[in-house]
Amino acid sequence: MNTETNKQGRYSEVYQLNFGPQHPSTHGVLHMLVEMDGETCIGVDTKIGYLHRGMEKLLESRTYLQGLPYTDRLDYLAGVNNNLPYVLAVEKLLGVEVPARASLLRMLTCEIMRLASYMVGVGIYIMDLGAVSGVFYPFQEREYALDCMSALCGARMTQSYIRYGGVQADINEEFDVAYQKLVAETPRFIEMYHKLVDENEIFLRRTKGIGVISAEDAMDYALTGPNLRASGVDYDLRRDAPYCLYDRFKIEVPVLTAGDCYARYVQRMLEVEKIFQLIKEIYAALKEEPAGEIMAKIPKVLKPAAGEAYAQTENPKGIMGCLVASEGKLNPLRVHFRRPSFDNIAIFEKIMPGHKVADLVSIIASFDIVLGEIDG
Repeated sequence: MNTETNKQGRYSEVYQLNFGPQHPSTHGVLHMLVEMDGETCIGVDTKIGYLHRGMEKLLESRTYLQGLPYTDRLDYLAGVNNNLPYVLAVEKLLGVEVPARASLLRMLTCEIMRLASYMVGVGIYIMDLGAVSGVFYPFQEREYALDCMSALCGARMTQSYIRYGGVQADINEEFDVAYQKLVAETPRFIEMYHKLVDENEIFLRRTKGIGVISAEDAMDYALTGPNLRASGVDYDLRRDAPYCLYDRFKIEVPVLTAGDCYARYVQRMLEVEKIFQLIKEIYAALKEEPAGEIMAKIPKVLKPAAGEAYAQTENPKGIMGCLVASEGKLNPLRVHFRRPSFDNIAIFEKIMPGHKVADLVSIIASFDIVLGEIDG
């Protein structure tokens, strides 16, 4: 600790505070070495790597078929969304054309899990700010989404539902029942949560004007997803660089401009409404689509041609990209992921100075990060 007199003639105590890595508000084993002047943060050094599992090297040491389930474990709150960029990259190397029905099923499940991921994000945010009761409502809503996935493929979190060339299974009666519950409950949840949180005086004091990010800074630091759109940048891959069959649908993307913690919360709640509408539209399209193949014809032994391919998707946390390089063998030569949570936290060192310790908790939670993806 260094004690010195500042310009105002008052004593200033500068010291370092370890924030994590074993701390619930860091959303995993994230470590921030925070330099404090009294109660005010004046510098942050973000440290990662405590959870590192070497996911890319694991994929490189296994066959393409063996490696696919590992992608679920990156952002384990939206496992099926992480299957997609990896599978799309491998399919580019294989030269595979996916059946239309399989593309619609990929989109439907990704949007359902996007909804489930957002539920966790807003619920944990409220809990991190002290309102423990607020976490149970979105988790209850998330259960309906997980029931849909369980009915479809037998797994709730790490589904590995998307396969090379298509998907594991088509929708069935059990899925339809779970889907109808999701459709019935989501509007009630959205209305209730807006009433519970939006105008809560404590929540407003903890989030308004905290952790402000300008549009320029958001782009300079390569933010993506809701954190980018909450700062006034209108960009969503599903609309602006469509994949699968997203170009068949009108993708509505809310955009806010405040760029603070409150805006990031509201951004996700507005997007939940649009996601819910899109889920209904994709489901209706599936019902109208004639029954057909859900898997393309691919070799039983996958040996993609030598070369490299890159694919990217709009995941719940932001843009997830995947580069796969092949040398014509059973396993890839190189796999590399562009992980949105990893890139998003780079801006912490810019926006956290000037805030109190309690504000740092609010900033971290507003980014909706997951350490499995950061330290993948």
